[in-house]
Amino acid sequence: MRILHTSDWHLGRSFHGVGMLGAQQQFIDRLVQTVTEREVDAVLIAGDVYDRALPGVDVVRLLDSALDRITAAGAKVILSSGNHDSAARLGFGSRIFERGGVYLRTRISEIPEPVLLETGGIPVAVYGIPYLEPRLAAPELGVETPHHETVVAEAVRRIREDVQRRAAEGRPVLAVAMAHVFASGGITSDSERDLTVGGVGAVPLDLFDSFAYTALGHLHGRQELSPSVRYSGSPLPYSFSEARQQKGGLVAEFDGEGLVSVEPVLWPAPRRLAILRGTLEHLLADPSLTEAEDAYCQVTLTDDERPAKAMERLRTRFPDTLVLAFDPASGPRTANQTYSQRLAKATDDLEICCGFLDHVRSRQADEQEKKLFAEVLSKVQASEAAQ
Repeated sequence: MRILHTSDWHLGRSFHGVGMLGAQQQFIDRLVQTVTEREVDAVLIAGDVYDRALPGVDVVRLLDSALDRITAAGAKVILSSGNHDSAARLGFGSRIFERGGVYLRTRISEIPEPVLLETGGIPVAVYGIPYLEPRLAAPELGVETPHHETVVAEAVRRIREDVQRRAAEGRPVLAVAMAHVFASGGITSDSERDLTVGGVGAVPLDLFDSFAYTALGHLHGRQELSPSVRYSGSPLPYSFSEARQQKGGLVAEFDGEGLVSVEPVLWPAPRRLAILRGTLEHLLADPSLTEAEDAYCQVTLTDDERPAKAMERLRTRFPDTLVLAFDPASGPRTANQTYSQRLAKATDDLEICCGFLDHVRSRQADEQEKKLFAEVLSKVQASEAAQ
């Protein structure tokens, strides 16, 4: 029995203004290939299937195609809603979809209802815990304190109760949990939405001790919190903080008695990410940066003065520079002086204008700019005198 653990597809997301639907189609192609080659029995999507509650039509079509292709390849699909999804919309038609091998877990009432996967021994029972916003979930769960820990703990308690009931009836199962949470010990990325609104954000790792395997979603970097509790990470990088992360999924294998192994599956992104730092002239000339020329780039310039037309010049070599920042090697030129302090020291209108230009762009006015300011000021003064 093999389960492919994925999460955080974020279908419909853009990367610094660049659409990613084509890249997401490519990772789905690789996922379907993995299902076929590894003879995967079930694909788990642990939340954040979509990037927003109201996805576009083309995004919905992409998920529709993905579910059709995965089930056609012989695997079931079990997905739960994340904090980016609309649980109600994502869960539409769940009972009908089950007939085609797609199991949606978006409602609290469905938490103790597992999807049973036959192993030839003890069945694997997959329990899906959707994202539980504490203030909304606490009343339905009967929890007095609306914290992430308390609502997830109650969800886990209900699952354990079902597992124990099955064992008492002579129908034992290997319990696998899916949860979209921030578990203690996890390392965040810049592209994740904070879960702390409504209560304490992190949930204790030991909540999941009783499960044969726990497939977590929310954090975008692949992480092993314990041998049986893991984040698969997102299948694509969604921020430059993920530039060094390996993307893909995790294949968990069971033999009817328990978890046998967990192996990573790599799905390289169609475009690499590059984080560059240095002076503009160095970056434009450095031969070691050739590989960054066809990557999405985040650039930090360390010139003491902000170069003119910096983005335009960078894109002559790195055409897909998406983020540009400035961090002078000598430190901010006005770190110890506010604009008001600089203004108070100005001796004439020309110095005020040039000082403002310097303040907002971290570069002094050149001779041509000073000449233009002087001409404009002269015309203004002449106009005022004529009045």
